[in-house]
Amino acid sequence: MAITLDKVFVPASLQMLGSVSGVLEKARAHAEEHGISEAEMLGLQLADDMWPLPNQIQGMWAHSAYAINQVKSGEYRPNIQGRPTNWDEMQTLIAKTVSELEAMEDGELDSIANETVYFIIGEKPMFEFTAQNFLLSFSMPNVHFHATTAYDILRMKGVQIGKFDFLGNMRNEKK
Repeated sequence: MAITLDKVFVPASLQMLGSVSGVLEKARAHAEEHGISEAEMLGLQLADDMWPLPNQIQGMWAHSAYAINQVKSGEYRPNIQGRPTNWDEMQTLIAKTVSELEAMEDGELDSIANETVYFIIGEKPMFEFTAQNFLLSFSMPNVHFHATTAYDILRMKGVQIGKFDFLGNMRNEKK
């Protein structure tokens, strides 16, 4: 089976979204068990100049489902709107993102892989990519960065999660 953009980007994003959803459930249970308020948990960040937990979830959406929609238009404009404000909103955003990714037609990304995509801040084009290069060299690393950062924030607070929680449902079937 040939590797295609559809077969690389979408499943990798789905894997990380699923793992973070599970990690969030463990974090919610940890907070309840230890009397840690939702506000405290959602305000956690690794460093003062880094986003807190809900922004990490929003970042995963922005670099997966949102990125795909932007790539189709030929322009990616960063979107930091719609930050979840509680556990349920984070899970809802993850579920919405998963649903959008699962609804994609097979070959949808491959059909636009060589199209030009401009990364735009304000009205200024900052970078020019092919859709494939944008998704694989910018968006995919960002999905993993935000998943890792969410995981690290929660580990820092004592949530009992490990590598297999981070890895989520691996695609280990033979075909």
